[in-house]
Amino acid sequence: MKILITGISGFVGSNLVNFLGSKKIATFYGMDIINPEMDFVEEILGWNKLDNIPNIDAIIHLAGKAHDTKNTSDEQSYFAVNTELTKDIYKHFLKSTASKFIFFSSVKAVADTLNDNVLTEEYIPNPQTAYGKSKLEAEQYILSHKIPEGKKVYIIRPSMIHGPGNKGNLNLLYKLVSKGIPWPLGKYNNQRSF
Repeated sequence: MKILITGISGFVGSNLVNFLGSKKIATFYGMDIINPEMDFVEEILGWNKLDNIPNIDAIIHLAGKAHDTKNTSDEQSYFAVNTELTKDIYKHFLKSTASKFIFFSSVKAVADTLNDNVLTEEYIPNPQTAYGKSKLEAEQYILSHKIPEGKKVYIIRPSMIHGPGNKGNLNLLYKLVSKGIPWPLGKYNNQRSF
């Protein structure tokens, strides 16, 4: 099997490649803004090389703009990456040999806060941030197209993913706790359906 992973050098992409690559179940190609050498990866292409992708069986679209811990990003940058890039990758999927498209969206495409509700599959999406809105718009674009026969599309909305090498907000919480400040999490009731 040949798999293209966008955002392959990011936190999720690099961990996914290391995990699946060690099992020798696929040949991996990547797309990213950087081009590091990675174990188990045949080639990493830049975004301007979308037409140079070899015939593949599946696309796992992980690339996106998520973390802005310094609050320096403008709203449009989220839509440029999370929405417009997803549209470009999805258009490529529709005309490619790939039969599967897996899009890692975000739970933030549905809600940023819950106000003591439980987030379930029936919850009507109402994101408040540019990040959540840009992910939801990408999902809606994908779902607005008729899926050709023989192809399958999956949209995954993970909540925070944590592990070695992540750049997310949990690291900020760890720094806070390491200073001896009590965990503030008991105040919140944040339940989700799995």
